[in-house]
Amino acid sequence: MNLLKPILLLFLFMLSTQCQQEKAPEAVVSKRPDPHSFSRPDEAVTKHLDLNLKVDFDQKILSGFARWTISAKDSATTIVFDTRDLNIQKVTLGAAEKETTWTLAEPHPIFGSALTVRIEPKTEMVSIYYATRPEAAALGWMDPAQTASKKLPFLFTQGQAILTRTWIPCQDSPGIRVTYNAAIQTPSGMMAVMSAENPQQQSSDGKYTFRMAQPIPPYLIALAVGELAFQPVGNRTGVYAEPKVLPDAAWEFADMEKMLVAAESLYGPYAWGRYDLVVLPPGFPFGGMENPRLTFATPTVITHDRALVSLVAHELAHSWSGNLVTNATWNDFWLNEGFTVYFERRIMEALYGKDYTHMLALLEYGELQNELEDLGATNPDTRLKLDLENRDPDEGVTTIAYQKGALFLHFLEEKVGRNKFDAFLKQYFKAHEFQTMTTEKFLEYLKTNLPETAGMEATIREWILEPGLPDNAPKPESNRLSKAESAALGTLPSRLQTARWTSHEWVHYILHLPDTLDAAALGKVDQAFNFTRSGNAEILCVWYEKAIRQGYSPQILPQIETFLVEVGRRRFLTPIYKAFKESGQVETARQIFEKAKNGYHSVSRNSIEELLKNG
Repeated sequence: MNLLKPILLLFLFMLSTQCQQEKAPEAVVSKRPDPHSFSRPDEAVTKHLDLNLKVDFDQKILSGFARWTISAKDSATTIVFDTRDLNIQKVTLGAAEKETTWTLAEPHPIFGSALTVRIEPKTEMVSIYYATRPEAAALGWMDPAQTASKKLPFLFTQGQAILTRTWIPCQDSPGIRVTYNAAIQTPSGMMAVMSAENPQQQSSDGKYTFRMAQPIPPYLIALAVGELAFQPVGNRTGVYAEPKVLPDAAWEFADMEKMLVAAESLYGPYAWGRYDLVVLPPGFPFGGMENPRLTFATPTVITHDRALVSLVAHELAHSWSGNLVTNATWNDFWLNEGFTVYFERRIMEALYGKDYTHMLALLEYGELQNELEDLGATNPDTRLKLDLENRDPDEGVTTIAYQKGALFLHFLEEKVGRNKFDAFLKQYFKAHEFQTMTTEKFLEYLKTNLPETAGMEATIREWILEPGLPDNAPKPESNRLSKAESAALGTLPSRLQTARWTSHEWVHYILHLPDTLDAAALGKVDQAFNFTRSGNAEILCVWYEKAIRQGYSPQILPQIETFLVEVGRRRFLTPIYKAFKESGQVETARQIFEKAKNGYHSVSRNSIEELLKNG
């Protein structure tokens, strides 16, 4: 690469930026409608985005412009956008592209910088020309070696909760909904897909256009670029993946259409047209992300036995809870995830029966109990309604919002009856489609539209506003998991009848192996069931954690290291690294992390760095 040209361009860019940019005082976050956004939507608000970007894998940047259609009060003289680590080049107004002045505040370590743009009376269009930086937190740049084919690089975005501002200057609040069109230029031989209407064939010139006609919050604007191919699995459903992965992915997710039909039968028509899924490289930090029309999914759910497809049911359920009706701020995150876990279980019950769903519920109840123990039952972060002001909203992404929120809805269902509760939820989604919701507004709607809850106000407030788990919380039960637990505590491995066990039973079995088993005993269990070489990431996670804590890890350390290097999903990384740290092996964990961290998304990398910081 010729280095002189990039250096000259950088100098000219910095010079031009100084001509337009004035330093502004750091914005006061607490004065905004959303404590995690600098925007002032009551003065001027974004309505529609026309995005035009070029993908540069060599420099690891996106460059182009974000053209915003806005609505402003007659008295408004500025509009405020959220940015973080963006190189702003110029800002123009209207179709005539008249340059205007702008100021960029000193950066806040979490929320970035407020971009304040001077507008004129009746301004309806603001165009921001910019480039991202290689360290942009939302952008996962994967080298060819980190993909399945090892041929081409890969890019994916992850905007939740407040990372979209690191690749698009926007009003980055879940309480602000926008439509968007996009034009994306990729290198040849690659396909781009977004949370929008998508191509199903690769473009010969690398140019792709997209349209999202329904208004969505900025955190749901998403992009993936790589060596992708598409295969339908139903009339409205299909899978994108690297060609090497696609056949297995399409087989694994063959029930997507059935899930969509089951979801519609519960809570009304699907409002987004198609429901597709893209399998990302292993560095993706989450199990799945509910980007509208196109779920982003981790490859760890491909187990060749459809054992983990509840993840698809979960992300599909977000098409109603989260995407259709969205939490107004991240303090109301439980309205997104608690509803979705409840809905996910109803989809799984409709397709696979109550026994299967009860296993899922009990395993997740165990995760909730562990979270409550770790945080402390009186910790304010164990409330459903959170207070995350001046904090990273990712701190609210815990099992509490998911599992305590779902338990609360199960509690309501038990009190009023399933038929009445289903009718209430169906009405709730319809009445608030493409709108935002606060906890207070939901409680008022509940009181008015589910009169059977009359007299339960104190109990409901305890669920929502008090820490810990109320005494009246329903506890899931599962006969199948009870048998697996009994087997773990008493039956010799050679005598177990496990031919029909699912991965959920195996996970429960491993979790309940006695803490008194030493390395030799765990070695015999491993010899009987070959857990160390399982193809199921859920099994590997709990097995490796137990092995580390009970002294068996030296015998299988290469396999544990391979797992931590190849898998970027935070849910699996955290308990394993934590087990190393708490068992006095923090240096081993740090050595592995040094090898693995470049393949992790910033969400996972930051979490593990914080975990290993002390100790």
